[in-house]
Amino acid sequence: MNNNIPENERAIWILKNEGEKTLKELAETLGVTTEGARFQLLKLSKDGYVKSESRAKGRGRPQQFWSLTQKGHAKFPDSHSELTLRLINKIKENLGEDTLTELISSTGQDNLQNYRTAIPETASLKERIEKLAELRNKEGYMATYEQKEDGNYLLIENHCPICAAATLCQGFCATELNTFQSVLGPNTKVERVDHILAGARRCAYLIQEK
Repeated sequence: MNNNIPENERAIWILKNEGEKTLKELAETLGVTTEGARFQLLKLSKDGYVKSESRAKGRGRPQQFWSLTQKGHAKFPDSHSELTLRLINKIKENLGEDTLTELISSTGQDNLQNYRTAIPETASLKERIEKLAELRNKEGYMATYEQKEDGNYLLIENHCPICAAATLCQGFCATELNTFQSVLGPNTKVERVDHILAGARRCAYLIQEK
C-alpha cells in the first residue's frame, strides 16, 4: 500500500483496488481491530464515500459487504474530464464523427508506439504483461496483473482516468483493446472480461497464449 495515503483514506484506497470487503476482511487488510475498521467505515459512510449491503454468504447469518459509492470512486481523478468532454463535443459538432474516430485512432497509434518502444520484442509474454501493467499504472489506471491457475493472465485496471471521455465515446475503449492485442503480439488473445462502463468496479482483460 502507498505509504503516502492519509490514514482516513486507506479504506477507500483498499476498496478501490480490491473491491468489496466484509468488516473483518477490511480490518485485516488495514491492520486494525474490527472496531477500528468499523469506526472508519461509519465515518466514510456518513460522508457518502462507502456503502454496505447485507448478503448471505454460505450458511450462517448474513454479512455486511462494504464497497465504494459513486462519490467514493470520484475521489480518484478523471483526468481533465470537463475540458475533455467539451473538446469531444466540439469536434463532433464542427468536424463530425469521422474526424473524432480518426483522432482517437491516431492517439491509439501513438500509445502503441510508446508501448512498443518500452517493451522489448524478445520479452516473454509474462514480461510484456508486467511492463504493460507498469506503464498503465504510471498513466493513472491503477493497473496490476496476475497469473491464473490455468496459466492465463489477467491485466487489471482498477481506475479509468478517462472515464468521462470513454462514456461519451466508447471508441476510446475499443482502441485500448486493440492496442493491448497489438503490443502483446499475434500469438496472444486479449479479451475484456470486466468493464467499468458496463457497471463493473474495474476493467480487466483475460490474456491467453495461443
